Amino acid sequence: MPVAQTGLTAQKKWPLSQAIKWLAIGLLACLTGYLIVLMYAQGEYLFAVMALILSSTGLYIYGNRRAYSWRYVYPGLAGMSLFVLFPLICTIAIAFTNYSSTNQLTFERAQSVLMGREFQGGKALNFALYPAGEQWQLALSSPDSSETLVSPPFAFNAAAPQTLEMTPKPLPNGEKAGLRIITQNRQALARLMARLPDGTTLRMSSLRQFSGTQPLYQLNKENQQLTDAQTGVVYRPNMESGFYQAINPQGEWQAEKLSPGFTVGIGWGNFLRVLHDEGIQKPFLSIFVWTIVFALLTVVLTVAVGMVLACVVQWEELKGKAAYRILLILPYAVPAFISILIFKGLFNQSFGEINLMLDALFGIKPSWFSDPWTAKSMIIIVNTWLGYPYMMILCMGLLKAIPDDLYEASAMDGATPMQNFFRITLPLLIKPLTPLMIASFAFNFNNFVLIQLLTNGGPDMLGTTTPAGHTDLLVSYTYRIAFEGGGGQDFGLAAAIATLIFLLVGALAIVNLKASRMKFD
Repeated sequence: MPVAQTGLTAQKKWPLSQAIKWLAIGLLACLTGYLIVLMYAQGEYLFAVMALILSSTGLYIYGNRRAYSWRYVYPGLAGMSLFVLFPLICTIAIAFTNYSSTNQLTFERAQSVLMGREFQGGKALNFALYPAGEQWQLALSSPDSSETLVSPPFAFNAAAPQTLEMTPKPLPNGEKAGLRIITQNRQALARLMARLPDGTTLRMSSLRQFSGTQPLYQLNKENQQLTDAQTGVVYRPNMESGFYQAINPQGEWQAEKLSPGFTVGIGWGNFLRVLHDEGIQKPFLSIFVWTIVFALLTVVLTVAVGMVLACVVQWEELKGKAAYRILLILPYAVPAFISILIFKGLFNQSFGEINLMLDALFGIKPSWFSDPWTAKSMIIIVNTWLGYPYMMILCMGLLKAIPDDLYEASAMDGATPMQNFFRITLPLLIKPLTPLMIASFAFNFNNFVLIQLLTNGGPDMLGTTTPAGHTDLLVSYTYRIAFEGGGGQDFGLAAAIATLIFLLVGALAIVNLKASRMKFD
């Protein structure tokens, strides 16, 4: 009997739990659907598609018993999709557009901004403000007429526009407001619109006048052309350049463009600029070669210094090995950005300790930040200092795995320490270090922090279309194009270069995987 009651109770509770579960799933589905519609309405199509895919997949997995095993995998896959794949897709998509600081808006938004521009035209009347209790009255008058137009009492409101109906009346009693009050409430006065008896509307055009305003451009909805109401110049949207561009009576494009522009797809244009524009091609190739050389030299030097120091501190006859280990590992314990800023002061050409010492010993003061070759040498020196402790720690661990019998046998054969290093230690260390060296190469290939804090890419190259420096890496060069461009921040070109960097780093990752497979096979 108790067993039957327990089963009955379970049957009664099961539908309620299921109802709560599906109610929660339904509410979550409604919420995500609402957010997706909002994103789509705001023109964020990629975000809307990504949210739709992730939310629908998650709701299916957690609402279907047959997909139970995917519940543990889904959070990781969703995170990878959201924080890795989605930014990558967005970057690649931007690389095929003219997206920049001058072409950020959609076509509809850019057209709306242009249609909102006005110019002053028509009559201009002097205005004055008169107190009306705790409120104010606006009075308009013309120098050519004695008639005055007065508004009903109103309160200043900078948050919302107000329309005042002006009627012919004598000037209100009281002392008119001074320039100080007008200046303090200028933002609220700018939101006022004075409607005259004939229907004309005036806005504040200066601290003493209200003038008529008219739309600057007139839109032809059939062909989306804009006509300047002042000059009569006709502008047509150029879907190749992403601007409203002037045309002559024959319909030919002229040089004049209206800003802001709008984002359009340009296909492989940004990638072709890298290949064909000499102002981009030359610095890109130079920076590409320097990036590879920098990464290779850094890996070689850090491994060499780390390996040698690991062998030294592991030497049994060395006294005070613990103290040496702590001192040599200290650069790894100090945050990298602090070390970089300290080295920036040490290498100062006029007051840095390094130049003071070199001047005292050899009578030279290298131009560490203005000469390209010395600047590159400085970067390699600093990065070697920052990177060798990591390699030294790895080598210290690997050295303990080398059997002592090998060194004992070599000692019986009369081998020297140098022969032991090159014939035993180095071959046995270099193979397990190979995947780590490839990973270090990939890291230094994108070592943005070092370049940005130490030299900021300088000294700058001359005669380039984009901002570029002799010590720039591809990643810092991309950053400067995106955020420091003198002719406008070119996000499309920066995204194209970032895509190329991704392909290069992806190739390095494949090599790393193959090297790791060879190691463990």
